Amino acid sequence: MIPELRKKFNQDFTEKKYIEFLADLESLHPGDITFRVAETPVFIPEWFTNKMVDACESIVDIILEDEFKGLTERAIPDGERVAGDDGIPDFIAFDFGICINDKGEAEPQLIEMQGFPTLFGFQVYYPEVIRKHFDIPVSFSHYLNGYNEKSYLELLRKIILKGHQPENVILLELKPHEQKTRIDFYCTQDYLGIPIVCLTELIQEGRKLYYQKNGKKIPVERIYNRIIFDELTHVKDKLGNIIDLTQPFDVEWVPHPNWFYRISKFTLPYIDHPYVPETFFLNEVT
Repeated sequence: MIPELRKKFNQDFTEKKYIEFLADLESLHPGDITFRVAETPVFIPEWFTNKMVDACESIVDIILEDEFKGLTERAIPDGERVAGDDGIPDFIAFDFGICINDKGEAEPQLIEMQGFPTLFGFQVYYPEVIRKHFDIPVSFSHYLNGYNEKSYLELLRKIILKGHQPENVILLELKPHEQKTRIDFYCTQDYLGIPIVCLTELIQEGRKLYYQKNGKKIPVERIYNRIIFDELTHVKDKLGNIIDLTQPFDVEWVPHPNWFYRISKFTLPYIDHPYVPETFFLNEVT
């Protein structure tokens, strides 16, 4: 998006540099990056970034309105509503496309959003490695709003741990070591020290949840949830006798699973913003 930076990066790019970059990136957790890694970052000008942030802030304002939870109650499918849905969503991820408007100007347009975490650990590690192999201007950062690596990780730790000991906070996923995004799980574990636990490994005793570590039962006080519940619904019959996570447990969720449905599946028609495509519920289209 910034022609002079694009031109310089392309001129300096070599296949050898890219191969060395990939090898370095893989060295932390060999064999665990199973998706294609782009040959280049995208250089976004500040004015375009500000447009995206403005759209995000506008959407967050809607989600934080008092009536939002009431409006989105029907987004949660029967049988998949999880107990303990208090507070606000801890994570929201936004995806934008770079589009050309009627005036021939570049502008962001929202593609999708989800009330769910994304690669919040890997996105700390990856840019640091790319800077070692390519000439990225020092004035450009992958962080927003004045954050840097230290302050970002402090915020991530505060949100996910919320004062609990790392061993009592688990990253919960279904077959986590087989997921394509497992590199993010391992980076999150590296940065925060929390264990990665499969749903099939959870132990239930009444309202308490535990996992095993070195033959010892460790209580679970907080769950960094990476399970997408509508995907779980399609495979849970093949998993044997697993815990029904919709029950009330003495645990905290981060983020709470209900927010995935509220935000990811139901929010777009309520948003009126120039950088969000006009969206309707199908039954309201005339």
